[in-house]
Amino acid sequence: MSVPKGKLIIIGGAVDMNTNLGSQENIVKPDHLKFFEQGILKRIITESAKQAGSIVEVITTASQIPDLVGVEYIEAFNYLDVKHIGVLDIRKREDASNPEYLERIRKADVVMFSGGDQLRLSSIFGGTEFLQILKTRYENENFVIAGTSAGAAAASTNMIYRGQSNKALIKGEVQITAGLGFIDSVIIDTHFVQRGRIGRLLYAVASNPGMLGIGLGEDAGLLITEGTTMEAIGSGLTILVNGRKMAETNIYDVEMGSPVSIKNMRVSVMSIFDKYDLLQNQLAIKKTVKVEDGVFITAPGS
Repeated sequence: MSVPKGKLIIIGGAVDMNTNLGSQENIVKPDHLKFFEQGILKRIITESAKQAGSIVEVITTASQIPDLVGVEYIEAFNYLDVKHIGVLDIRKREDASNPEYLERIRKADVVMFSGGDQLRLSSIFGGTEFLQILKTRYENENFVIAGTSAGAAAASTNMIYRGQSNKALIKGEVQITAGLGFIDSVIIDTHFVQRGRIGRLLYAVASNPGMLGIGLGEDAGLLITEGTTMEAIGSGLTILVNGRKMAETNIYDVEMGSPVSIKNMRVSVMSIFDKYDLLQNQLAIKKTVKVEDGVFITAPGS
């Protein structure tokens, strides 16, 4: 398998209930509102070859409030002195074949998938020329693909698309389908710590121990380079669930609707600047981290 030349950034998302949306109190606001604090959104631009001169395309397909999401991301990137920002609100599969949209993603330096419903992403983009262009550019160019919440969950070859947290370890509750396929051998869940989704990831990994489970907290992200090296970014926590040394599970024996047992699942926690090698399955913890003016920095030589 070839080593991707592009960079993949997956982010756990954030919910802000102090909305400006009137009575729509339960709507998830655009995730950039928390990104400024520890610089996740800025890191996306820093990792782009053209940095502030980048052409950014925001894909709001997963969102139920695409107009608002698009405006908020334009304002967020403008705040970072990025001026070339477009919004692609692709609502159906035929839109993904629009020649104008295909040309825009061919010219973009950064593509950002917003939050919402990951099943919309897989069902609208799966098997399209649009998705193939993104994959080809990611494999062969210095190209950044970023996704938050649903956009992160859909980034892997396999994705979780439903499952109640409090019933996750009941056989059949967690549903998995094909994702967008930017990265193999992992499965990603988001809003992980805040919504208590450990059961969903344990179930997913128990059903396929060859996958590494990645649970992204809010304001937590991973920068993935060369398809194998993951660096934790943002102020939040990322939980890793590794089933390769799992001793036993009864997931294949019990009937649908029955509780599942798992023995010796390995769990690790990543915080900012920690790195994980997907080839070696090794976590390297950053030993020295300082905070200056509310921003995390690494100490020289640490």
